[in-house]
Amino acid sequence: MSPKTQYAKSGEVHIAYQVYGQGEKDLIFVPGFISQIEHYWEEPTWARWLTRLGKFARVVLFDKRGTGLSDRVAVPPMDERMDDIRAVMDAVGMEKASVMGISEGGSLASVFAAYHPKRCENLILYGAFASFKSWFPTEKALEQLFEYIDTAWGTGTSVPHFVPSKTGDMQFQEWWGKYERLGASPRDVARIMRMNSQIDITDILPAIKAPTLVLHKTEDVLIDIEGGRTLARSIPGAKLVELPGKDHFVFIGSEADQILSEIEEFITGTKTEPVIDRVLAAVVFTDIVDSTIHAQRLGDKAWRELLDAHDHVVRQELTRFRGNEVKSLGDGFLATFDGPGRAIRCAKAICDAVSKLGIDVRVGVHTGEVEVTPSDVRGIAVHIASRIAALGKGNEIIVSRTVKDLVAGSGFGFEDLGSHQLKGISEDWQVYKAIEIGVV
Repeated sequence: MSPKTQYAKSGEVHIAYQVYGQGEKDLIFVPGFISQIEHYWEEPTWARWLTRLGKFARVVLFDKRGTGLSDRVAVPPMDERMDDIRAVMDAVGMEKASVMGISEGGSLASVFAAYHPKRCENLILYGAFASFKSWFPTEKALEQLFEYIDTAWGTGTSVPHFVPSKTGDMQFQEWWGKYERLGASPRDVARIMRMNSQIDITDILPAIKAPTLVLHKTEDVLIDIEGGRTLARSIPGAKLVELPGKDHFVFIGSEADQILSEIEEFITGTKTEPVIDRVLAAVVFTDIVDSTIHAQRLGDKAWRELLDAHDHVVRQELTRFRGNEVKSLGDGFLATFDGPGRAIRCAKAICDAVSKLGIDVRVGVHTGEVEVTPSDVRGIAVHIASRIAALGKGNEIIVSRTVKDLVAGSGFGFEDLGSHQLKGISEDWQVYKAIEIGVV
C-alpha cells in the first residue's frame, strides 16, 4: 500500500512527501525530471523495489516543486530547488541522511551535497549526469522531445526511449502514460525541460565531500554511460559501479536487485545478496491470442478497459487455485504453482473466464527447477513454459511431457502434439494439448 502523503513547506511552496521503511539509516530519494509519488506504488515492480529499499532504510519520497502532488509553481534555478530537499528533511526530523538522486534528480542531489555537507551523510547517484548534454547531446534530439511533449504527452508511447525492454507492454505503457499526465502538464514539462537544458554542475563536483556511490548501466538508452563516469571522476573518492542493461529505470531489469544490494552495502556496511532459492515449481504462462489485432480494432481506451477486465479475472483464478502471480506481461501473466495438477485446472478456469470477455488466451504449463528472487523467477523451466505457450491456439493449454507424466492417473486427458524445437532450447521437447480436465 502507498504510504500516507503529507506536505512540507519550502518557503511558500508546498512539497508533497511520503515517509516509510524500517531501516536504521535515513535516505531521501530525489526523483527524475517528473514524478508522482502516489502513482509509484501502482506499478508492482516499482512498489516491490521501493519496499525492499525500506527494509534497510527509513525512506523519504517527494515530488519536486512544479511536479506531481507538489505546488505547480514556476520552476526556479537549481540552487533554489535544492531547498525542497532541506524542507522535507526538516519535516520528518532528518538532521542528516543519505541523499539518492536518479537521472536529472542526481544533479539536484549533487548540488545539495556540495552546499549542505553537514546534512548529507552519503551521496548516491543513479543514471545521473553533470551536464545536460549527457541526456540530450544535440539540439535536434531536444527538439524531438519537445515535439513529443506537444503532440503525444500522456500517451506513454515514449516507453522505448526509457525502458526498451517494456516496448509493446500495453499495461506498462498505460502506467507510464498516466505517470506523464500526473507528473506535469505538457506546458509545465516543457518549461521544466528548458530549465533542465541549462544544467552543468561540473565545476561544483570537486567540492562534494560526502562519500559517493555512482551507479550507471553501461548501455542506458537515456543517459550515456559517460555521464556517470564523469561524475565518478570529478567527485573526490567516488565509487563507480557499472551495471549491464539498457533500461533507464532503476527498478526494471535483472540488475535491479544488484542495485539495491550496492546501495544497502554503501549506506549500512552490510551487503545482502539477492535471495535466490532454487525450487521445483509448475510454471504457467498465459497470453492473449491476437492481442495486437484486438488493440488496433478497439482503440487505446477500449483495449485498456478490456485488459483491465482480463487482468481482474486472471488474478481471481490465480487466487482461487493458490497460484503465485510473478508478474504481468502486458497481455498475459507469469505464475507459479506448487503442483502441476492445480496449474492445469487454473489454466482451464482462466481460459473459460477470459472467453466470456470475447477474447481467447493460450496457456503453457511446465514443471522444473526455477530460481526465485524477491521480484522474479528465472531458469530454463521459465523459458520452456513460455515457448510451449506460443505453440497454442485460442483456449488451448499446452503442457510439456514432464507435466503429463506427473499428473498421470489424475483424470486429465492429453493430445500428443509431437516433438518440437523450442527457440533458445538445445533439445527437442515433446508437448501435449490438455483436452480433458479433471474435476476441481
